Amino acid sequence: MSTNSPLFDRIRVKPGQDRRLRTDLPGCQWPGCGDPATHRAPKGRLRASEYWRFCLEHVREYNSTYNFFAGMSDDAVAKYQKDDITGHRPTWKMGSLGGKRSSASRADFRPPGWAGEDPFGLFGETAAASGRHARPANEGRKILNAQRRALEVLGLEPDAKRADIKAKFKVLVKRHHPDANGGDRGFEDRLREIIAAYNYLKSAGFC
Repeated sequence: MSTNSPLFDRIRVKPGQDRRLRTDLPGCQWPGCGDPATHRAPKGRLRASEYWRFCLEHVREYNSTYNFFAGMSDDAVAKYQKDDITGHRPTWKMGSLGGKRSSASRADFRPPGWAGEDPFGLFGETAAASGRHARPANEGRKILNAQRRALEVLGLEPDAKRADIKAKFKVLVKRHHPDANGGDRGFEDRLREIIAAYNYLKSAGFC
């Protein structure tokens, strides 16, 4: 068998790359070019799932002039880029879709067999009024260093009450959420820190 045959490439460890390109790949779609098409190039914004097949030289030339936003106004481009932050899904400002739920509507969200336990405070005044999930107050509790640091993240003193912690957490989340900052994601690290601190305090029985 001749070692220059394409058939030999199937059994040797390192096949000749150039010869495989010529036999396995379609031709470049650039007018007048017959080289192997080694690269894909998108056909345009409105044809996202369709691609041209070009050789390296012509895909470089195509990409140098490619404009995803061709035909769009500056305002349309800015809106597209803003919507892309959320994957082009609709968003709303925090608190813009409603207020407090009525007792009847809250009851609709109670799982089967609900017996008054509300560890996440989902049912607000109803559960609080029943006293079924009341916890001991923070007064006289020994504060660990990790708990003290978590309170400092929220800007609270060690003697902060449960209601103060919850209220401050809501204020800080609303203040640092991207939706409250025009989509600016620069506050995400601070927001994660606040949520982690609150979750830690919650698991420790502070709120």
